[in-house]
Amino acid sequence: MTEARVTEVERLTVGLEAAGQRLDRFLAESVGGPSRTTWQRRIAAGEVLVNHVPARAGYRVAAGDVIEVAPVPEAPPKAQEPATAALPLTVIYEDDELAVLDKPAGLVIHPAHGHATGTLADALLQRFPELARWPAEEGYPGVVHRLDRDTSGVLLVARTPAVRDALRAQFKAGAVRKVYWALVIGHPKQQRARIEAPIGRDPAERKRMAVVPDGRPAATEYHVLEHLGSYSLLEVRPQTGRTHQIRVHLAAIGHPIAGDRVYGPQRQKLALPRMFLHARQITFCHPKTGREMTFQAPLPADLAQALDQLRASPR
Repeated sequence: MTEARVTEVERLTVGLEAAGQRLDRFLAESVGGPSRTTWQRRIAAGEVLVNHVPARAGYRVAAGDVIEVAPVPEAPPKAQEPATAALPLTVIYEDDELAVLDKPAGLVIHPAHGHATGTLADALLQRFPELARWPAEEGYPGVVHRLDRDTSGVLLVARTPAVRDALRAQFKAGAVRKVYWALVIGHPKQQRARIEAPIGRDPAERKRMAVVPDGRPAATEYHVLEHLGSYSLLEVRPQTGRTHQIRVHLAAIGHPIAGDRVYGPQRQKLALPRMFLHARQITFCHPKTGREMTFQAPLPADLAQALDQLRASPR
């Protein structure tokens, strides 16, 4: 099934007859073209707004709700042509079923507003041409999970839809273990701690996330690796996978990530080109062999240089 072509923001107003329907079902029946699965993907990606606010696929629409649907590319993901210029893609491991990448900072995962090309999706099609044969409703080929644009490190990629579904099931069940390194401002009072605080949209700024009473449950564990002047290097293990979870939780305890100007101060002592957050390690079970596998990505040069700078500074 192909995606309906939308070349500009489409606005729909919910009528009385549709009140109470799930948002994904309402869109599948009202717009046509994409399956409910495709609409669920687009909703999760923030491409659908309800009354100007991102919503969940399970949201029950009400009469009078205004639904805004963002434009989609002229061709669905399966018809995308790889960009002619080579894109950075460091492969740590690959077999016929999956690959593990070392994602550089600055690389967007999939096409979005302002980033139609030059994304990880383009790079994957260059490296693994067979991904172009995925059905359109399967979403962006190969994508299993995401890292923020400015977060570097290990990223898991599927080479078949079946493996993608199996890996996503592991993420949902909490069977995938991830380890991050984060440099934070200040010194946490506890060397080891677990942060449990629900995360949802910031009511004051809808583009941000925040700890809110009605948010989704979220848990993050950390321990301090090293104190570096007025900063601390942490090993962080997210136990759930909420949007911006590590950034929000660390900011909530008073120790935002260095270089993060969304959840931290605009002016910071340490000059960084981006926030200091690196996906250091990932552990999962191979969907075909059942073997547990662990992979690491080394700290990139820009972050390693920042640590060297702090270590060389007078304490």
